[in-house]
Amino acid sequence: MIKTFIKCIREYKAPTIYTLLFMVGEVFIEVLIPFFTADLVNDIKGGAPMSEVVRLGIILVGMALVSLACGAGGGYFGSKASTGFARNVRRDVFERIQRFSFENIDKFSTASLVTRLTTDISNVQMAFMMSIRMAVRSPLMFVFSIIMAWRMGGSLAATFVVVVPILIVGLLVIAKFAMPAFRAVFRKYDRMNESIEENVRGMRVVKGFAREAFEKEKFAAASDNIRKDFTKAERIVALNSPLMTLCMNFNMVFVLLVGAKIIVESRGQVIDVGQISAMLTYGMQILMSLMMISMIYVMMTMSMEAMKRLTEVLNEKPSLSNPEQPVTEVADGSIDFENVSFKYAKDAKESALADIDLHIRSGMTVGILGGTGSGKTTLVQLIPRLYDVTEGCVKVGGRDVRDYDIETLRSAVSMVLQKNVLFSGTIKENLRWGNPEATDEELEEACRLAQADDFIRSFPDGYDTHIEQGGTNVSGGQKQRLCIARALLKKPKILILDDSTSAVDTRTDALIRAGFKAYIPETTKIIIAQRVASVEDADLILVMDGGTVADLGTHDELIRRSPIYREVYEQQTKGGDSDE
Repeated sequence: MIKTFIKCIREYKAPTIYTLLFMVGEVFIEVLIPFFTADLVNDIKGGAPMSEVVRLGIILVGMALVSLACGAGGGYFGSKASTGFARNVRRDVFERIQRFSFENIDKFSTASLVTRLTTDISNVQMAFMMSIRMAVRSPLMFVFSIIMAWRMGGSLAATFVVVVPILIVGLLVIAKFAMPAFRAVFRKYDRMNESIEENVRGMRVVKGFAREAFEKEKFAAASDNIRKDFTKAERIVALNSPLMTLCMNFNMVFVLLVGAKIIVESRGQVIDVGQISAMLTYGMQILMSLMMISMIYVMMTMSMEAMKRLTEVLNEKPSLSNPEQPVTEVADGSIDFENVSFKYAKDAKESALADIDLHIRSGMTVGILGGTGSGKTTLVQLIPRLYDVTEGCVKVGGRDVRDYDIETLRSAVSMVLQKNVLFSGTIKENLRWGNPEATDEELEEACRLAQADDFIRSFPDGYDTHIEQGGTNVSGGQKQRLCIARALLKKPKILILDDSTSAVDTRTDALIRAGFKAYIPETTKIIIAQRVASVEDADLILVMDGGTVADLGTHDELIRRSPIYREVYEQQTKGGDSDE
């Protein structure tokens, strides 16, 4: 796990090293300052000439300035290194997610990925900052201060034999009891973010059913669970302060009482006032270092949970990858399913698809009908290799889809999915997802083909109309037509419409299909639909049932021999189109 994150430092190695060097320099100067201060106090007490006092004073001022410069340098380079490190981690995680197949994405919820990209990375950034600053400074300060305290205080340093173990044991106990609460918070953040995501995405449904109060209570419960865990953890961690105060006061009383006794008895020959002042300073430095080490321990433990969650994403290997020598050109839009079976999980008891044997010539129009869960969407998702088959093979252009370069294959296949997604930006920007180099004329032609040109021109800004996130300012039918136009701009060899005309009226649906015939005759068109009218003029119609092809043929053939198709047709023609 550590190796994984070290790789994310990359171009920020130099600022990281500079931070470490500045921290070492700052600690070295800070432990020397009490040493020179003790000499100054003793010189003043002993009646040293003013020139000697000024000399030591100038040295101390210079050391303070150097310490200040080291601290500022450490802060500057530390912030640069930590923010750059976090940027690299965020980019690596995001890029890894972009490479995931649907199978990989299914392992993580959207809310969990958002939490990992935000809260978890913030915690890791803070941990990295502490690692290169406080995790270097505090242990060095602790060791150097003890060495200087023994050198200057002699027997007075015995106080640390008592104080340090007490503080160490107390801090470890506090950390031990605080950690479970901190760990639990991350899982609860996922649930809270999931609640937020669902509420924002389904805002219209929430308001339509007047469920605002219920959603508020659900969010309040998730938020309150996080509050309780943090409160419990912070109450425990708050014990650091009184424990620290107790140890500091004990150290001060011990040094003053024992030190005064030694000074009186030895008449300042063993130790003097300057040494006592230095011992008090070193004692403060030692105890503060221990407290900071304990806080680092708490923060590191918290960040370890975040690091584990991020490592899960970074180490998740995409289930789909390019072959060693990928094919970089798709010959045509022919599709062959040869004894295909598919399971979403290896240990699944039932197959989502079983024994599919199907051959589609390039340029054909193929309709697919079937009930919910019959495997329609699963079938077409195997064509652009969004999933890999469990058994058999899928061929496009006469080659197994696993032989192709994935980008090449998916560039040849355009899919308009059930859940149409538009991104924030203008209509033009959304359409150019299909082809970044498309001209305005090509955009307009694709929109005319998708029956979208008229409603786009009705907007005051036309093709420059801004689309809100998720396409909330256009209707469902308009969104579907924009997504079809976007898919057409890819000029694909295969076009897949997964129930993507369900929100348009039958006349518009017919015009879209007529446009396909006229403008893209060589493109293989696969249309998944609930309406028989959407597929009845197809060259081939598949009837899916229970993950298998129950029957296939033309409209007339299926009317004669397929009871499933005939039943759907009769229900829709006798009872009217249920989708209108």
